[in-house]
Amino acid sequence: MMRPRNFWKLASALLGLGAVGKAQCPDYTSYSREAHGNLSSGPLALPYMRPDPACRTFNSTAVEQVIEDMKARLKDPDLARLFENTFPNTLDTTVKYYNSSENLAFIITGDITAQWLRDTANQFAHYKSLLAIDEELARLVKAVINNEARYVAEYPYCGAFQPPPESGLSPSHNDWADGVTVNPPVNNQTVFECKYEIDSLCGFLKLSRSYFDATQDDSFMNDNWFGAIDQIFRVINEQSQPSFDENFNFISYYNWTGGNGALSPRVPNGGNGEPKAYTGMVGTHHRPSDDISVFAFLTPANAMLSVELDHLATVLDATGQGANISQSAKEWSARIRDAVWDTTVVDNIFAYETNGFGGRYVMDDANVPSLLSLPYLGFLDKEDPAYVATRDVLLSNKNPYYASGGGFSGTGGPHVDPWHPWPMSQISAIFGSDDDDEIVNALYIIANHTNGLGLIHESQSIYNGSDYTRSWFAWANSYFAEMLLDLADRKPGLIFSEDESYRPGQ
Repeated sequence: MMRPRNFWKLASALLGLGAVGKAQCPDYTSYSREAHGNLSSGPLALPYMRPDPACRTFNSTAVEQVIEDMKARLKDPDLARLFENTFPNTLDTTVKYYNSSENLAFIITGDITAQWLRDTANQFAHYKSLLAIDEELARLVKAVINNEARYVAEYPYCGAFQPPPESGLSPSHNDWADGVTVNPPVNNQTVFECKYEIDSLCGFLKLSRSYFDATQDDSFMNDNWFGAIDQIFRVINEQSQPSFDENFNFISYYNWTGGNGALSPRVPNGGNGEPKAYTGMVGTHHRPSDDISVFAFLTPANAMLSVELDHLATVLDATGQGANISQSAKEWSARIRDAVWDTTVVDNIFAYETNGFGGRYVMDDANVPSLLSLPYLGFLDKEDPAYVATRDVLLSNKNPYYASGGGFSGTGGPHVDPWHPWPMSQISAIFGSDDDDEIVNALYIIANHTNGLGLIHESQSIYNGSDYTRSWFAWANSYFAEMLLDLADRKPGLIFSEDESYRPGQ
């Protein structure tokens, strides 16, 4: 295991703090667009895309052991290479700043130098089982939680942030935020982008409880953390209210105007979006894709919120802290869960978004939380009849953002365009299936479409195999590796030479 002193000796080169590091370590955005290293021996001949050890942003012997364990078991050398490239990608490339004595870490999403609450939680999800055996990796995650707690406590409606001032790293300029008015106002030296997405707060809760589940260490529950939890409940209370009170006074706690070249168009109704009625769910302004929502009540985000609030209560009860917060979390979890089932399901089909007035939008977006990912989120069983029926709709032309062609298929979203499905959607489909043929088909739809680069991209054109977006997208890489580890446990015979389950850290 790498100790802090050795880590910082390495990090000085990794983060460009010395001339040698700057000269020798390429920018991974460019590096990820070209093939490197020896090719895998399978028919896809995939390259080795890890940076040189001296250029990796964090080292974990436990992670390296999992890579070796999986490579020894996977029967397809191309899948082995994909795992070898994707499993360590977050640690190899995205730890922009880490100081264990300050209990602070800044994790970028990949080719964008900002920390997204949602992305970070997903980037670290597949390392959960290693936190109990790698103390330095656990300290890194705790430092991420503490940094995010400071962000959330100050700006709970925002989802993407600049480096902490202690890092000495300069804030990045976000062209997409130019000319966008946000209320409450934000400081762009702290906030990279202030789009309100309830799943971002869910991501913070997920990372917190995953850390505790793995380590049983409650030291992350400091003043910063409880300050963040208070603000999360503030948002829940504010955004569950209808747009009008009983006297038709318009209620607005947050608005975002869009427009002026921003990726999302100008938002109607003074930046407040479409009106909503009370349902028991919590409204959101943007989707997990960072695109503006059509209707405020995003079903999968509320499903995730219900699950994570239940986990929050479990953590609080286990540590004997925040009894009143725990009770509130339980009440909100049940209220939201009931509202999802009572107001979003018609004829056994979940709507992606609703507004409480009867409006519903049946579609799915690839970004998690999605309807396809409901079993992965822990909201329902993959055999639930409503999920099975909804899944059939989503993976067909009845979903406006499903597309198929050129051997590739899946759901996408307006973040790119309808003919660029996202590999992430096929990963969610695998988590949501026990059918061997479905799983293998989806797995190789993904594996066969990396443009020969051996990394998981954001989206892929159905018309042109070399037309994709984001060569360096750490969340997608982590999600793919997490899925392979899930199959290693529940379906080892599909991917291993021997039908024997494997669980990292055990």
